Amino acid sequence: MGELMVATAAREIRDGEVVFVGMRLPLIAFVVAKKTHAPSAVGLFENGVIRTTPASELIYTMADPPNILGATQCLDMLGVMSLLQSGRVHLGFLGAAEVDRFGNLNSTEIKGPKAITRLPGSGGACDIASLAHRFVVLLEHNKQRLPERVSYVTSPGNGDGPGWRQRVGLPRGGPSAVITTKAVLRFGEDGEAYLASVHPGIEVDDVLSNTGWKLNASNHVETQEPSDQELRAIRKYDKDGFWTR
Repeated sequence: MGELMVATAAREIRDGEVVFVGMRLPLIAFVVAKKTHAPSAVGLFENGVIRTTPASELIYTMADPPNILGATQCLDMLGVMSLLQSGRVHLGFLGAAEVDRFGNLNSTEIKGPKAITRLPGSGGACDIASLAHRFVVLLEHNKQRLPERVSYVTSPGNGDGPGWRQRVGLPRGGPSAVITTKAVLRFGEDGEAYLASVHPGIEVDDVLSNTGWKLNASNHVETQEPSDQELRAIRKYDKDGFWTR
């Protein structure tokens, strides 16, 4: 399923775009996009690295030497984050503990029946969700990760519905897709997520029963399998399946 999620994420990158890459699966998605349909895409990393070519070998943290070698620029964090404020970042990939029906993200705390579990927090995710032209989330598909409302809004999606981002002064952007281990969700004009595609081998009822709200599934299709070209790019870069297994 990791390879399918990577290929699906890679297709979200358009040629020539400036993309906040992130780690894990989005890192491989950037490589796949560069080697297939988006050779002119530019990758940003929160630690200040800007790349027009993928690192020559698999990296495990943003500061790994292969990510520094051959970089277009090595700035500080403020240098790359300022590109968001100026509107120059087209797409950001994000992860979260929870994503709700309006694409709001929680990576701060989970309120359990007996206690609150503290999480790492935003990092640069709130900036990316607020200021990039659009963002895409990758996460495991279950009711706990996809509640109707997040326990805490760490990074804003569409707030409480249509027009919310404009009302609070966010000039652009919002959630474009949520790529899960079962499906792809996208967002309508009402700001709410709907079922866009179901991964091969997954039943629609499985998706619906593992989503924390009544998900609109009226016009879904099957998620496109990775092409041979995409699979070659994934397996050449992540040879041992460190991120994709």
